[in-house]
Amino acid sequence: MPETAVEFAGYTGARVVEGFGLSECSPVTHAGPLDGNARIGTIGLPLPDTDALIVDAETGTEILDPGQVGELIIRGPQVMLGYWNNPAATEQVLRDGWLFTGDLATQDADGFFKIVDRKKDLIITSGFNVYPNDVEYVLKQYPNVKDAAVVGVPDPQRGEIVKAIVSVTNKPQFDQHRFEKYIKDNLAHHKVPKIIEFVEGDLPRNFLGKVLRRKLREPWKDS
Repeated sequence: MPETAVEFAGYTGARVVEGFGLSECSPVTHAGPLDGNARIGTIGLPLPDTDALIVDAETGTEILDPGQVGELIIRGPQVMLGYWNNPAATEQVLRDGWLFTGDLATQDADGFFKIVDRKKDLIITSGFNVYPNDVEYVLKQYPNVKDAAVVGVPDPQRGEIVKAIVSVTNKPQFDQHRFEKYIKDNLAHHKVPKIIEFVEGDLPRNFLGKVLRRKLREPWKDS
């Protein structure tokens, strides 16, 4: 989070820059410049000999203008040749030398990239796009909220509705009504979770610490 980078730099005096990489593009594809022009909250600029574009998330054929959210695609010497013994999976992500990352991102007018969310986690409700990271950020600012995750669940009228799983530090004393009012005051109407599930246990995460939203799409039981 940007605040963490600022706080860390304040304590240590170190210059903090962010970068981006994935298993299919080892080790990194983007990094913030080290000359003092890094922009907190972005993954920086493509590395030398690395090309990156933002394309429409549906077809991947239209290059989007600066500021528009689309899928990040990458081409460079660090891009894999393919998945071992899995040509079908390779064909899905490698097209004409470009790796389709599955990450939704933006590029600003100066060429700095910012990750918005995972393409598969995008929620479309009543025709509106909802990015879980945006909603989760607001939920986590509320006192006594330990953690939060947002997923989409099928709905026959809206396509999907927004569901939040919220881990709180003291569930019996947590004021749900005040929390719901806070959400409505700080989120656009289409981003407000229609279902809120409160738990006290930790949310499921992978070894990198990322919340496993795919597990949370299944019925979640407090542990």
